[in-house]
Amino acid sequence: MPNTARNQGPDLFTQFTDFIRDEIGVNLSSAKRVMISGRFHKRIVALGLKDFDGYLKWLYETKSFDSERHHIFDAVTTNKTDFFRESEHFDILQEVCIPRFRETGRNRFKAWSAAASTGAEAYTLAMVLAEQARVSPFDWVILGTDINNRVLETARLAIYPEDQLRPLTPAERNRYFLQGTGDYAKAFRVVPELRARVNFTRLNLMDESFPIDSDVDVIFLRNVLIYFTPEDQAALIDRLVHHLAPTGSLFVGHSESMVVRHPALKQIAPAVYNRI
Repeated sequence: MPNTARNQGPDLFTQFTDFIRDEIGVNLSSAKRVMISGRFHKRIVALGLKDFDGYLKWLYETKSFDSERHHIFDAVTTNKTDFFRESEHFDILQEVCIPRFRETGRNRFKAWSAAASTGAEAYTLAMVLAEQARVSPFDWVILGTDINNRVLETARLAIYPEDQLRPLTPAERNRYFLQGTGDYAKAFRVVPELRARVNFTRLNLMDESFPIDSDVDVIFLRNVLIYFTPEDQAALIDRLVHHLAPTGSLFVGHSESMVVRHPALKQIAPAVYNRI
């Protein structure tokens, strides 16, 4: 529970952003105050409050952090995602990671989309793995995690507007998506065969440990580390390494390549690291 002994004064916003950083690692500066307040508009209206300042005052005076926790985290997390985003990573998955996995003699390939958002990354992984398994069969499963409950609901539903499918080839769209009818004629849903292999669950990357297997073949954590402090970045990378298989790979965002420094990881491509 945040310290409420010093709730009065002009620095409630600073206390609020400190709480967010401590809880989920996201570092928010005062320059983002307008953007953040806009994201709370619906919640402010739902609570019958006047404005964002009123929300902060209510939050601390009523000590409502436990009940508001999910609303806060859903509002402040960024959820930009696309199918085949940073597409060269999926080329490496096919050309390096899967062959490396096959050499181990193991039959089940495990992938973790650690900031899954609305599911596009996890389902892109699913399409790539399904294609590779069509060529030479192997079992595979995908875990998608996120702190944001709202986007996880979208990911589980797996329905996307037509414009989100533009990065896909016609063959990928026809094989892995079903077109809706009636009011949903311009929406597409991931086929059941892929949905059955992808599990989504809520997870806070700031937790000291994760209830996740320790032999994951690929972990995708892209464009998240940039929101963390250097200390939190290093601690999170260390935790992720302990969940990688001996032949596993970690993928981060291209803007985060300089962040990854770990003795158990060797860079093999921009923003791609193999466990050694």
